[in-house]
Amino acid sequence: MATARGSEGRGIAHQPGRDLSQYATRWLAQRRVKGEPLRPNTVIDYERALRLYIAPHLGDRPVTDITRADVRNWHANALRSVSDRPKAKAYAVLRTIMNSAVEDELVEVSPVSIQGAGVVRRKHGIEPATLDELATIVEAMPERLRLMVLLATWCALRYGELAELRRRDIDLTNEVIKVRRAVTFTPGAPVVGPPKTDAGVRDVAIPPHLLDAVRAHLKDHTKPGRDALLFPAEMGGGHLHESVVYRPWNKARKAAGRPDLRFHDLRHTGATLAAQAGATTAELQARLGHTTADAAMIYQHAAKGRDRQLAAKLSQLAQD
Repeated sequence: MATARGSEGRGIAHQPGRDLSQYATRWLAQRRVKGEPLRPNTVIDYERALRLYIAPHLGDRPVTDITRADVRNWHANALRSVSDRPKAKAYAVLRTIMNSAVEDELVEVSPVSIQGAGVVRRKHGIEPATLDELATIVEAMPERLRLMVLLATWCALRYGELAELRRRDIDLTNEVIKVRRAVTFTPGAPVVGPPKTDAGVRDVAIPPHLLDAVRAHLKDHTKPGRDALLFPAEMGGGHLHESVVYRPWNKARKAAGRPDLRFHDLRHTGATLAAQAGATTAELQARLGHTTADAAMIYQHAAKGRDRQLAAKLSQLAQD
């Protein structure tokens, strides 16, 4: 029986029919992260990378026969005309698959080892919105969406977190937003689950200058009941898809002279404002719900009371 390349006679057997496409299909179906299935949008991203960029070039190759030279040739030639982000995603997916092949003892060493190939380097930095630009954007948005822009900025919430906020998540007594869930939009239907990261489950102190706007929105634009969405779709009252927000957003950002500003950049703007208010790296990570492999200890040092002080400083920035 043939052994895998690079096995140096240790007897890793090549299993007939175990080509990369077959292995990847089973890998994707069984993939777990911290014991949980992949998020629906992650599955869609992985399937797209496999279908468009990996399977057409390497899919029929036995997993055990794929070499570093094959991977370098695929990356340099087959993906030559692919833009940076999907190219990096395809490489990262292939790397993860082949790392699993190592764990499954199909190969001893992963052949996917091009340094930096799985990272997208931003060519242009994000320019945060100024307070004047933000004021123009808010004024140009429909009334029912103005608070969404404010919370995206001053509380640095992700769109999926905003779209899933419900009346019960707004604690006006303690002046915090309880981020416990997020919605992702799949081709089938919206899927509600935990936030993007473990650290995404958090209480975010509301800057005091937003409290009146929050109360007014709850009164005028949120239906009764604890489970009522803060920002429902006009038709049907379900989750508000980002594509619907894009239409008024596009007009609003142009009115502010910022056609380059994405909705997600409001979160970056909020982080910048928080840093200007004196937030430490740990406090920023806790407020934004960021997490990394080595950040767990850092989060433990971000005091909850400090977040309230940070929120007050954010309001001072708005009033200056």
